[in-house]
Amino acid sequence: DNQLILPVFSVFNYSCYYVSVCLRDQDIYIHTLRKLFNESHGIFMGLQRSEEELAGKSRKAQLVQVSKNYRSVIRACMEDMHQAAVSTRDPALQGQYSTQVSILSAMELIWNLCEILFVEAATAGPLLLRLLDWVRLHVCDVDSMVREVLSSESPSKHKLFWNLGNTQTLTELELKWQHWHEECQRYLQDGTFASNPHMESICKILLGDEDAILEKKELMTTWYHFLVTRLLYSHPTVKPMELRFYAQSSMDLFLGGESSPEPLDMILMAAFEFEMHQVIKECSIVLSNWWFVAHLTDLLDHCKLLQSHNLYFGSNMREFLLLEYASGLFSHHSLWQLGVDYFDHCPEYGRVYLELHIERIPLSTEQKALKVLRICEQRQMHEQVRSICKIMAMKALRNNRLGSALSWSIRAKDAAFATLISDRFLKDYCEKGCFSDLDLIDNLGPSMLLSDRLTFLGKYREFHRLYGEKRFAEAARLLLTLMTAHIAPCSFWMTLLTDALPLLEQKEVIFSAEQTYELMRCLEDLTSPNPGSAPLQDDDVETTKVEMLRLALARNLARVIVKEGTVEGS
Repeated sequence: DNQLILPVFSVFNYSCYYVSVCLRDQDIYIHTLRKLFNESHGIFMGLQRSEEELAGKSRKAQLVQVSKNYRSVIRACMEDMHQAAVSTRDPALQGQYSTQVSILSAMELIWNLCEILFVEAATAGPLLLRLLDWVRLHVCDVDSMVREVLSSESPSKHKLFWNLGNTQTLTELELKWQHWHEECQRYLQDGTFASNPHMESICKILLGDEDAILEKKELMTTWYHFLVTRLLYSHPTVKPMELRFYAQSSMDLFLGGESSPEPLDMILMAAFEFEMHQVIKECSIVLSNWWFVAHLTDLLDHCKLLQSHNLYFGSNMREFLLLEYASGLFSHHSLWQLGVDYFDHCPEYGRVYLELHIERIPLSTEQKALKVLRICEQRQMHEQVRSICKIMAMKALRNNRLGSALSWSIRAKDAAFATLISDRFLKDYCEKGCFSDLDLIDNLGPSMLLSDRLTFLGKYREFHRLYGEKRFAEAARLLLTLMTAHIAPCSFWMTLLTDALPLLEQKEVIFSAEQTYELMRCLEDLTSPNPGSAPLQDDDVETTKVEMLRLALARNLARVIVKEGTVEGS
């Protein structure tokens, strides 16, 4: 269903000469087209930010310049693709590049015509001059023919000399057309050029004789070249709305029933008929990606030409095509970043599409995850932020990168996962006797309040820091608080009591009598077989620890009583 039959146009005459099967949105994977997507993105964003208050000629001039900028990007990509086709030795690649050159050429041809008819909206008089430039740029090789003829020793005897008569586009020709027309009519009737077939042919062409022009059919190659030539010599002041009649009759005369119109012909005919919606529809069917129709439609929408055309599901044509184009960009490993901006400028459904697509981006590296996360945070996409953080936290945990896992879980504000990782930190501490990722734990700040276990982890690390700084009294108070406030998990109480041993054995008394009694109570709670509590392991090591603690607590209590009694007696 994703396959389309794509007409491929000749670079030089744009006639359709074979058919290629391609996949929708496959063009985004062609490396040489990256310039098209990247540079047109900048033009698109500039157009969205442009000052809407510009009106009249200023606004029109701005939009025409935007259109020309788009065309310059197409042409630059076409030249790069042509160079790639010339330089490669791989026949398959050469064919692929040549095909893309043909498609880009056709795209520029269509865009340029739309620029003349819709964006610039050329009026009678200037309209034909624009069409002459259009034909010369895309179809004729007049300039090269002129250079070749003039550089010869005898220009009038050159084989191409007489072929130039029906393609000259001098401004003077248009200004004096009426005078020439009358003069040529008189010369033809008088038989002035009867002895010179070439001059007689030129005279008939200047009079707009359709049969005479069609005799030079092989020089024009396309019906729209014939159309512009015909208008030049028969109706140079053609009005825009008259083009449809001349275009249809020119195509019929030129093809003469010998061949059927190709897709490109139908697109150009729709443009000449000012059926811009039909132009967009046909291009959507024929072209291999959404780039062309999305950007052209956006430009036409800024020209206020598509305001009345809403689709049945509530969006307008501009937004629908931009959504499709941006969705295609999201399937690429790096171009998805451009798609974000396109979604941002789709007011109806852009946010929904962005939320759906951004969740499908493979978070292959932490750097990419941070980039996606920043995009979500800037747009207050809270659900997506949490989802990304959870995914990255799980990845880090599977790779035993506890610091990274904890950082992501805090960012996700996931209390349950933060508790799980905190337990892993504590387990590692029990096994190794030291903490990993000290910088992270030391700088948890208010984040430690996310869960009780995380709070305990942060405070327990603070206890070790105070002890290392020999601030024993503060360390003792904090240790006791961790136990009596029931923040510490019961399974960790023995570790905390063991941490109290060095403080109990200090020369200076650290724990007061009341604090010592609290420690004794905690030890008894730990060793007493209470229902629902985790039983203490019955082995020699644990038994030894308990005995050492009881002895140390008893000695400390005795020292405290003596010290406090001495203080009271004095």
